[in-house]
Amino acid sequence: MLKRALLLAALATTLSGCSWFSGWFSADKPAAKPAELTEFKATANLVRQWEGRVGASGPYDFSPATDGNAVYAAGHDGKVVKLDIANGRELWRIDAGQVLSAGVGVGEGLVLVGTPKGELLAYRAADGGVAWKARLSGELLVPPVAAGGVVAARSNDGRIALFEAGDGKQRWANSRALPTLTLREQGYLVLTGGELYAGNAGGKLSALSLVNGAPQWEANIALPRGTTELERIADVVGPLALDEQLVCGAAYQGRIACVDRATGNGTWARELSSPRGVDMDARYVFASDDQSALLAYERSRGGNSWKQDKLRNRGISSPVAVAGRYVAVGDYQGQIHLVNAEDGAFSARSSTDGSAIKGVMIPLKSGLIVQTANGGVMAFKIQ
Repeated sequence: MLKRALLLAALATTLSGCSWFSGWFSADKPAAKPAELTEFKATANLVRQWEGRVGASGPYDFSPATDGNAVYAAGHDGKVVKLDIANGRELWRIDAGQVLSAGVGVGEGLVLVGTPKGELLAYRAADGGVAWKARLSGELLVPPVAAGGVVAARSNDGRIALFEAGDGKQRWANSRALPTLTLREQGYLVLTGGELYAGNAGGKLSALSLVNGAPQWEANIALPRGTTELERIADVVGPLALDEQLVCGAAYQGRIACVDRATGNGTWARELSSPRGVDMDARYVFASDDQSALLAYERSRGGNSWKQDKLRNRGISSPVAVAGRYVAVGDYQGQIHLVNAEDGAFSARSSTDGSAIKGVMIPLKSGLIVQTANGGVMAFKIQ
């Protein structure tokens, strides 16, 4: 049964500002009965260091971002904040003057957010002043990215656009036809020195040239299967993960796979239905399935090393590798679960404000930063 919100591709442009169909959460509560949390012997502590506030996420998923010195966060009501990464002190707060649907992206001295009307808003990271605005052809649902003098963003009608970081001038736009039905969730973008990687609807992972947007290669993470359009949804969604040789992604009703960054040739693939993307550390690629089990795969060969299924149906967030030893996920009650990367055992657990963690957490050298659905922005240290 389809568990995420659906978006009719034929209406993506005209209805891109609407949030219709229900998703996994109704008032941030899973549709299926969530597993009760069980006691475990902690081998680490997850201690809250500071807390800030921004607007609630509403029907969208917002994730914080950092440039190493500060943390940036945004909410559905249009507020964007900059917090000192050391102590959470608020450095500036601005109001975009309209509701937001995507963010935050940080890079090239910019803080980037998107709107349901397809606007890409760029603010100066130094003082929050308006840098420039640009328009895409549909609602923005995933954070824009910036690096190497350019900014990339995608809209929910299948278009990815590249802009000059200095003035917002569009360099190119790449459009692709969407399947009849797609998930409202979308694949994140990863921008490197030479390519832009994107997970796409229909099970595709692509590398685009920064010069003109032409595909350098396109790989099949998953192949649509089934007799109905619902069964054939196999979108690559959530964050991608990459190192010097590999780029990895996961698809709903499909597979988790890693391919060669230079050629797109497959390295390994395993059956998995994942709605939340992947992350990796030096040894493993981490992903969650559509029932909130957390899994680890050997990065080089794809062997399944362990599966942690005691968070079943708790609507866990995208996994993030932390401190070289752990992987962390949040859940629908705002609990943060720290898991040992070697064996999948719980190492620590900490609470936030009781609201869902739906965006992507920021891993730090010895901790992480999380944003909750109610707008809490919190830093935790692993001890």
